[in-house]
Amino acid sequence: MQNWKKLTIAGAGLAMAGGAALVLPGLGGMAADHLDPPARTDPNVDSTPDRAADIADLYAFHTDTSVVLALTFAGPQATSEPATYDRDVLYTINISNAGGRTEAEIPLRIRFAPGNADGTYGVQVENLPGVTGPLSGPVEQVLSQDGVRVEAGLFDDPFFFDLQGFKDTAATGTLMFDSTRDFFAGQNLTAVVIEIPRDRIANGANPIDVWATTARFGGQL
Repeated sequence: MQNWKKLTIAGAGLAMAGGAALVLPGLGGMAADHLDPPARTDPNVDSTPDRAADIADLYAFHTDTSVVLALTFAGPQATSEPATYDRDVLYTINISNAGGRTEAEIPLRIRFAPGNADGTYGVQVENLPGVTGPLSGPVEQVLSQDGVRVEAGLFDDPFFFDLQGFKDTAATGTLMFDSTRDFFAGQNLTAVVIEIPRDRIANGANPIDVWATTARFGGQL
């Protein structure tokens, strides 16, 4: 099983592309990827949905000195529910900076595993540019190594969307969105946030494409 998503963004001095939701103002991109493919992730279609492998959104933005990537999945969910960590799912944030647009020169591979104590988990991120070996450590902590920072854990869902307004607009043909009504407010999801020095991602004037995939080892049971 594999899910994927992609989008394109551009910013001053650094053109980037990513997957799912766009953070930079005034630029277009693809929408969220929740419950896709429905046959494996939508509880209305599959009575045992693969929530861990269901990508929610991929955010990509930059500052003058760093690039920030945030992959969210397994949501939205009530704040009373725990984060989702599945050792059999491989999460990959793919970065292309050579101008090919579809080949990942920097695939960031993310895995989770149980910790030494019951109920604890760790995260490991491989192939971080400029980092010697994989970066690993407990979830719910900021991990730093060789100028890169990573945090995995439970987060408030950052995606803003008026689902009722969307349904009303689709039904009537009249725009009925309410900027104060957020379907995802008060809901959580699991996420991995990665901050990388900008000069390790930029490659001259080449556009930077970013997309995310999930793959389940051994297929879905």
